[in-house]
Amino acid sequence: MATAEAFSSPVPSDGAVRFLGHEAPYWRLRIKGAVYVLLTLGIYRFWLATDVRRYLWSNTEIAGETLEYNGLATELLVGFLLALAILVPLYMVVAIGALELGVVAVTAILMVLPLVALLAEFALYRARRYRLTRTVFRGVRFNQRGSAWHYALIGFAWWIVVLLTAGLAYPWAKASLQRFKLRNTSYGDLPGRFEATGSALFLRGVALWGLVFAPLVIGIVAFGAMTDWIAVNDILAKGDDNAFTQVAQNSGFRHASWVGLAGIGVSVLAAVLLYPVFQAIKLRWWMSGLRFGEVVVTSQLRASQVYRVYLRFILHVLLFTLAASVVGVVGLAAVGMLLGAAHDSNPAELMATVILVVLYVVSVLGVSTIYQVTVTAAMWRLSAQSADLSGAQALETVRAAGAPISALGEGLADALRVGGI
Repeated sequence: MATAEAFSSPVPSDGAVRFLGHEAPYWRLRIKGAVYVLLTLGIYRFWLATDVRRYLWSNTEIAGETLEYNGLATELLVGFLLALAILVPLYMVVAIGALELGVVAVTAILMVLPLVALLAEFALYRARRYRLTRTVFRGVRFNQRGSAWHYALIGFAWWIVVLLTAGLAYPWAKASLQRFKLRNTSYGDLPGRFEATGSALFLRGVALWGLVFAPLVIGIVAFGAMTDWIAVNDILAKGDDNAFTQVAQNSGFRHASWVGLAGIGVSVLAAVLLYPVFQAIKLRWWMSGLRFGEVVVTSQLRASQVYRVYLRFILHVLLFTLAASVVGVVGLAAVGMLLGAAHDSNPAELMATVILVVLYVVSVLGVSTIYQVTVTAAMWRLSAQSADLSGAQALETVRAAGAPISALGEGLADALRVGGI
């Protein structure tokens, strides 16, 4: 567990942004919340999300004053229930289609899946609007306008382009969506805008893209070049039951496969190692593009800081996994000793199954809790520590505008598992 100093930031200069919180109380909040989520079969997560936001918002100081979150857990619960009323019929269509596999069912699935993707983008926009209208600074709330469906259509189209370009279009997609969101965002009557460009993000990240995708492309090309496709076709043409086994045992095909797999492995390894660099580049680019009237945000976030965040997460997960493994082995051994002498093995098998299920659930919640503390909250803190404001005097003359909206977007985002803090 980190010290309080590691989680808080130094004394700021005028116009600075900083995080005032310490890690120990946040650990307690998250661990208690995880226990309650387990005991209530997930229902408590709405109250946990509200507590987390209040903690993070109230400990984020901008130009000498902190943010305030005034959302309610009951609003999130109602939003989730409304979302279920929308999503359950869609999920039933997909489930029935998966069982039937007829032409009509497949057509229905192909129609539902794009709709679900659109709903995910819609939910992200509406959820952001909910959080902004529940965020207050100096007695004035933030606001977001604009059509969520318009945003969803733009986002859906952009992600198709991103997939077709193997990620090369991602910077322009990100910039376009951020511009849409920020030009519809305001702090009171102070309008927001986004000035960072997709070209700037592309130039900063294209080398990373090359390092990740080059081994993959080389591996695939080498596999195609090294494989004797004529020999493979001859083997498959015989129609033997073990034709695929013969192909796999072919020395040329085996060597080509190893080269292809090596390319995939190097690509995956590069993606894992370079992900913190990409996160730092993207977050610094995004923060430095934020504008509210004359207020300009700049960020000095460094990749080394993000690397430390993820290394710390890995260390905590390793320690937690070791502890959970020891507890699991001891529990299974105890069950074996208590019931080992019995002739009927059913009680022992039942107890062992219960222990494994509980251990799995606790492990999932434990890793999630560790991630939320050591990564999500730490990145929030780093974002605040690395940010600075110029033109902060414009915040003094802001007038209130906007009104709260329902939590339907939050509910959809939660049900679709696309939500965030």
